[in-house]
Amino acid sequence: MTALRFLDILGFVVGLIYLWLEYKASIWLWLASVIMPAIDMVLYYKAGLYADFGMAIYYCLAGAYGYAAWKWFKKEGSQQKTERPVTRYKKAHILPSLLALGLLWFGIWWILTHWTNSTVPVADAFTTALSIVALWALAQKYAEQWLLWLVVDVVCCILYVRKGIPFKAAIYGIYTVVAVLGYRKWLKMIPAEA
Repeated sequence: MTALRFLDILGFVVGLIYLWLEYKASIWLWLASVIMPAIDMVLYYKAGLYADFGMAIYYCLAGAYGYAAWKWFKKEGSQQKTERPVTRYKKAHILPSLLALGLLWFGIWWILTHWTNSTVPVADAFTTALSIVALWALAQKYAEQWLLWLVVDVVCCILYVRKGIPFKAAIYGIYTVVAVLGYRKWLKMIPAEA
């Protein structure tokens, strides 16, 4: 078994654990969200997916932020810290999120086309940019983060099949299905007063 195949399989297993924890809205998903990208950094670098490599570094750092955002949430007007509840994506965040997506996509694409030998700069930049926005939405515990991941998952599944990393492609195929189920589950978890 090659090192690339081993990392692909190991990332697949940790990814399944992460997905289950995310579906359950468990705060422990953030631990898996540090371990999985640490594995993925090596995998993506070896596969020439440089934006995904950079994204894996971001995921490691965002894992710590996400844990803190969920663990030490303070409701408006309260000094008491509690675990962040599932809520809806705020309308005020839609336009800034779209602008961030566009700027990130263009910036990452530019870096990939000018500084790397990436063979898929548009798709790689898109999934990386949308993942940054989706991870922020997950840290805010917005139910609609699942819809953002749904788009990322479909594109990544196709991209990874094309790049010859089948276990990573398979897990993104599973992520696609779970994104639909997770969105429905999280909508039911929104508190009545939200």
